[in-house]
Amino acid sequence: MTPPYYAVIFTSKQSEDTSGYSEMAEFIENLAKQQPGFLGIDSARSTIGITVSYWKTLEDITNWKQQTDHLQAQQLGRSQWYTFYNVKICKVEREYEFSAT
Repeated sequence: MTPPYYAVIFTSKQSEDTSGYSEMAEFIENLAKQQPGFLGIDSARSTIGITVSYWKTLEDITNWKQQTDHLQAQQLGRSQWYTFYNVKICKVEREYEFSAT
């Protein structure tokens, strides 16, 4: 990815009832990959979950937030799967990495 672009950082704590969560998470990730402006995704889950999705524009992020299936997943997240979540939207100005391989 070549900056500038945007990162949506979703941090969450899951509830005890996660039935259907894995299937929905896989569906939503695959759906996001089909959306205009989608650039990529990183995710990790332990005590808390952190998912970072990357987008070309703020408009792309707004459109994704309003996508019908994503709206349904958001509702299920609030009513069933999460006890807490936080969303941060950041502009990535610069990026670099290291790899020993």
